[in-house]
Amino acid sequence: MYLYKLVVFLFIIVNYSWASLIGANYNQRDMQILEDLQIKSSFITDYKLQKTYNNLLREHNQTNYVKKLSDASLFVPKIKKILREESVPSVFLYMAMAESDFTIDAKSNVKATGIWQFMSETGKHFDLDINLYVDERMDLVKSTKAATKYLKYLHKRFDKWYLAALAYNCGEGRVIEAITRATIDKYIQENPSKKNSNKIKEFRRIIYYYQRGSEPFYKLNNIYKEVKNWNIPLDIDDFLRVQKNVSRQYIPSESRMYIRKIIALGMMNNQSFITENDNAHLLNIGATSSVATISVKGGLHLRSISNAVGIDYEEIKNLNKHLKLQIVPPYEKKYDIYIPYSRLARYQANKDLIKDSKYLVYVVKRGDSLHKIGNKYNVSYKVIKDFNRLKTNLLSLKQKLIIPISSEKRASRKNIRLADSSNKSSSTLVYKVKNGDTLYSIARKYKVDLKKLMSDNGLESNFINIGDKIVIKK
Repeated sequence: MYLYKLVVFLFIIVNYSWASLIGANYNQRDMQILEDLQIKSSFITDYKLQKTYNNLLREHNQTNYVKKLSDASLFVPKIKKILREESVPSVFLYMAMAESDFTIDAKSNVKATGIWQFMSETGKHFDLDINLYVDERMDLVKSTKAATKYLKYLHKRFDKWYLAALAYNCGEGRVIEAITRATIDKYIQENPSKKNSNKIKEFRRIIYYYQRGSEPFYKLNNIYKEVKNWNIPLDIDDFLRVQKNVSRQYIPSESRMYIRKIIALGMMNNQSFITENDNAHLLNIGATSSVATISVKGGLHLRSISNAVGIDYEEIKNLNKHLKLQIVPPYEKKYDIYIPYSRLARYQANKDLIKDSKYLVYVVKRGDSLHKIGNKYNVSYKVIKDFNRLKTNLLSLKQKLIIPISSEKRASRKNIRLADSSNKSSSTLVYKVKNGDTLYSIARKYKVDLKKLMSDNGLESNFINIGDKIVIKK
């Protein structure tokens, strides 16, 4: 028995010393993270926080951490700027990292989407459009503003940033339940004689049946409002501690890990593998603007903007993943999209070159054919087939087709004009593009090399619009 007690005593001493030693190695920037979340400084020695932190410091996790920050370096500054403007602590950048690894189009198995992992209904509640053309949960600016709005609402309700983070993860109702239960439990600890009072029994009965879906939320909320007035002090330890022989903890295990992960991810940014050597540049992410917002006409395709302005298509596409089909919503007169800030001057110089071609999304219904759809929109079915990269003319119900729509009426043969057409020997002519034309078909018709045709017209891609004038030099 003596030996057993000695082993237990030594175990406690060693683990306490280890925690204290690790805690002593933290610096003021680490402590600031706790302060920003309104968490007491002693939480730095929380065993499970230490465990989470040390796990993240493993070499492969350090490598992944650097990669995620580097991959997101283009838009992280924009997120930091919005957090500052909205007076939300900068540590919430690492909440986004914990949620999605900074992946703009991240999707969870429960269909939460985007950097901030909004569910559909929550996103709509915070004015994020989700429809055929857009899913603004993947709009890096609008979703971040929605997240800050939600976090500020939660902070106002619970008065602690760490509770706002927990509520963001496990739900407002679960945090209300946690505060209610923890308050009652602590009250009983301090007032054992009240344990079997009628009020406490009634409170526990309502909570019990609420958890099983037999009592409505408003009854739990009424208890919450009452127990808040008891002024029982609670801190993060009260919520995160594991209760013995209790199946439903105050806070779900996933959320307990979640808050510790946010803290640990923030602290990693203060480690030497970031502050020194080749990764030091990551410390300055956010010091300058990196993403510019531009307003464009509804109905444009990102490829049209890319071609006209000279911005790499993949670059602009990756910043605008909220455009589900890479088409600016046609029902909007103007709509904001994003380009790298370094390309803003180029955009300003070339924006007038963007063709006023528009695109619609057509959902196939019973009885439709490519030819019928083409006639409806005055577009050759071959153009629709080519643009959608269809290998067959067969369509399926509810299939989505992108339809290029010209601002001009359907071109007729009278609209085809050849410069100096009366002179068959002319070495230069101008061809006006009509429905169904491609650069390849025009080059073949006039027996001109395709690359020469593109060069003569200063084209960087095969993309042309109805009504374009193509110079043909024989």
